[in-house]
Amino acid sequence: MTGLSGATERRLHWVFETSLWIKALFALSEILAGVVAYFVPTQVFLSIVLRFSGNELTEDPHDVVASFLMHAVQHLSVGSQKFAAIYLLAHGVVKLWLIIGLLRERLWYFPVSMVAFGLFIAYQLYRYTYTQSIWLLLLSVLDLGVIALTWHEYRYIKQRLSARLTLRADGAPAGAHEDPFK
Repeated sequence: MTGLSGATERRLHWVFETSLWIKALFALSEILAGVVAYFVPTQVFLSIVLRFSGNELTEDPHDVVASFLMHAVQHLSVGSQKFAAIYLLAHGVVKLWLIIGLLRERLWYFPVSMVAFGLFIAYQLYRYTYTQSIWLLLLSVLDLGVIALTWHEYRYIKQRLSARLTLRADGAPAGAHEDPFK
């Protein structure tokens, strides 16, 4: 079908599904973080950061991580906190919805997911121009890999469906019992 051996196809499918499950865990964590960020007051975040990094800052006032966390929490406005909460919640919900559709092998989810993941990459790269965070680049590379796997899986499923429709052994019309949305 795709020119790859059955074993290679099974491995690629396993990698595809595993990457989706990992992305689903991230999506669930984004949803949880969005809910927490929306409902937890800024003062609670400040006290948590002070608890975990206060001693580090007294021992080493130039500690990069502790200083970053303290600076971020001190400059967190209610508006930016609400924006971050809504963004995390929306991003997580959209991503989880797409992943569920992909895992269920609903055919129309594949192109929609590739476009959505591409838009996520574009936004991450845009944010990178402001933050220079290596994590945004790594996340973008991971998302590119997921897009490539999604494209491969999409082509494989379409070919498999096409072969199944044309090779019906019982003589029924092609696609007689197929889900039209798959």
